[in-house]
Amino acid sequence: MTITLDQARTIIKTARAKGRDMSLKPLSVVVLDVGGHVLAFEREDGASPGRFGIAQGKAYGAVMLGMAGTAQMARAEQQAFFMAAVNGVYGGQVVPVPGGVLVRDAAGQVIGAVGVTGDSSDNDAEAAKAGIEACGLNAEI
Repeated sequence: MTITLDQARTIIKTARAKGRDMSLKPLSVVVLDVGGHVLAFEREDGASPGRFGIAQGKAYGAVMLGMAGTAQMARAEQQAFFMAAVNGVYGGQVVPVPGGVLVRDAAGQVIGAVGVTGDSSDNDAEAAKAGIEACGLNAEI
């Protein structure tokens, strides 16, 4: 099982709405399937053009490692060499900070990931969580 395109669209719409409710800076939101492939992406007006790479890197690290951004950041702080090696393996695509959120189904299986960037990493993660939960799925931040 993986996230559907309709779910990805709902995640993005809800994450953006949560960002507006929280008065966040313009967000960029990407949804990846369980294989790390982009299902959908949106960059709000006013968001810098380089935000796709950051959002994708947050989500990609989460889905490929099976470890949410918060856990990746802790791991990077404790074992910087490990995360450097992981980034080498994945061609520098991993951004190990909050805002890369794992998506799990009701059985606890990883079915994809969401990456949000634009505000503080913790606020990014909160927006992603709102989008995921709007689909009845579980978010691991």
